[in-house]
Amino acid sequence: MNKTIGLILILVGIAMLVWTGFTYTRKEKIVDAGPIQISADREKSVNWPPYAGGIILVAGVFVFVASKRK
Repeated sequence: MNKTIGLILILVGIAMLVWTGFTYTRKEKIVDAGPIQISADREKSVNWPPYAGGIILVAGVFVFVASKRK
């Protein structure tokens, strides 16, 4: 079980180091006055610092190595 968690953390850490965030488009209503509706596409971004991926990667390696010792 701990090996699986360690591998998942390692993969997530590598992915977070490679991709530092993502963007998505969301449709928002600007004006809603009876039959008239005006909406706009707004681009939102989600970013995380690269060191977060490094910390998760190191934690995954630690969990993986600790599970082999038992």
